Amino acid sequence: MSTNEYKTILRIDSSLRGDDSISRRLGDNVVERLLRQHPNATVEHVDLAGGMPSIDAAWVAANFTAAEQRSAVQRERLAASDAAVAQLRRADAIVLTTPVYNFSVPAALRDWIDHVCRAGMTFRYTEHGPEGLLADRPVYLVVASGGVELGGPVDFASTYLRQVFRFIGISDVHLVGAERTAADSDAAVAGAMRQLDQRLPAVAGAVA
Repeated sequence: MSTNEYKTILRIDSSLRGDDSISRRLGDNVVERLLRQHPNATVEHVDLAGGMPSIDAAWVAANFTAAEQRSAVQRERLAASDAAVAQLRRADAIVLTTPVYNFSVPAALRDWIDHVCRAGMTFRYTEHGPEGLLADRPVYLVVASGGVELGGPVDFASTYLRQVFRFIGISDVHLVGAERTAADSDAAVAGAMRQLDQRLPAVAGAVA
């Protein structure tokens, strides 16, 4: 993936809290910084609060049917998944925001992951094991946690998401974490902003 001017920024939000979401508010800041650096970029927004179609037996059967042999019903069953994969492919940068729910991520985000991790499309099996098929690109992983220490022994959310992106070929993942928001949300947000300035030098300082 080119490091030049971004054409498309893919933003994915998964919190169910709307305007009250800390991860979404931090995501706003990341996107604003990116747009100041890349003013001609288009932002594609995926809001998972409304859910994604869950994987079921019909989806699995359609996915394992050769593309040229799929029925119209099967193609329709895979339409949301195909669209999600296409969005990933054309994104020059990805901003994914999520809260930590019960040590992991929201169910809708897990559903989205199931839709985009598809053999032959975003990864393939080789004699040496799975190999990601997507070109590397920056991912800004914005995580808000009520009590879990990000990077700690029970942080299964950020480590899981890093592995998901690595699995499909993307390793340039930058974590911006707001920790222990249940105790002091203002301090958590301030800490996340400091991380953004320190850990994402490509966009730091673009927003006052």
